[in-house]
Amino acid sequence: MKIIVLAKQVPDTRNVGKDAMKEDGTINRGALPAIFNPDDLHALEQALRIKDANPDTEISVVTMGPDRAADILREALYRGADKGYLVTDRAFAGADTLATSYAIAMAINHIGMPDLILSGRQAIDGDTAQVGPQVAHKLGLNAVTYVEDILDYNNETITLLRRLEHGTEEVRTHFPLVITVTGSSAPARPLNALRIQRFKYARTATELSRSKDEMLQKLVAERSHLNIVELSASDINANPEECGLAGSPTKVKTIQNVSFIAKESRSIAPTDTELEAFVKELIANHTIG
Repeated sequence: MKIIVLAKQVPDTRNVGKDAMKEDGTINRGALPAIFNPDDLHALEQALRIKDANPDTEISVVTMGPDRAADILREALYRGADKGYLVTDRAFAGADTLATSYAIAMAINHIGMPDLILSGRQAIDGDTAQVGPQVAHKLGLNAVTYVEDILDYNNETITLLRRLEHGTEEVRTHFPLVITVTGSSAPARPLNALRIQRFKYARTATELSRSKDEMLQKLVAERSHLNIVELSASDINANPEECGLAGSPTKVKTIQNVSFIAKESRSIAPTDTELEAFVKELIANHTIG
């Protein structure tokens, strides 16, 4: 089986400051710490579990972003992925979900259609949950969202467990398809020490061009598994009018850091009577229920 996992390097939203936004309404990612999008790590784990059961499975991780986004591709390799692809070009800057899904779909067409595409349900810097389904639409594939677990699969079909608001649902469908994975699914496995040693020198062509380390350049040239593939807009035959700001009908107006501060507190005795009265109060004022 061939699997592509869509991943995103996102700003750590726990550290949003006054410099987090540019004048054009886009996020100033250079001013924020960058992390592997949490839901995408869950998607990677589901792919790795398939590979555990079927060692011939090939997992490629695709991300779109600036040069530093290669960091999460290395992290994916450390966890068990086989290949990394960085979709990067100034033409992609400022992309909303529509332009992002277009570029990713074009990149997947360039790489080759896999049996399965997995992504996280949503990214913490946007919370739209749109890119996965939009990629499926642009590729003409079925999409199953809110997947919590992969229950069973064979050469033709796959059975999935979806986490819904008031319960779960089992879905069986055919390959190929796109799956978006929730944060309630199995957590990502830790980095593997042996794979860190194997892939710690993995680099993109841009990273190599900026390095003066001749030994590193020679090592990457000799070992193909250390090549993280870069794909530009021209590489994937993307239409410039559908990329970046030009292809983005939505714009971010503002972002802000919201802190919840308790203005008052109260203590209740750990008795059934006290707890029952407190719950009734919360229901009456519509805090819950």
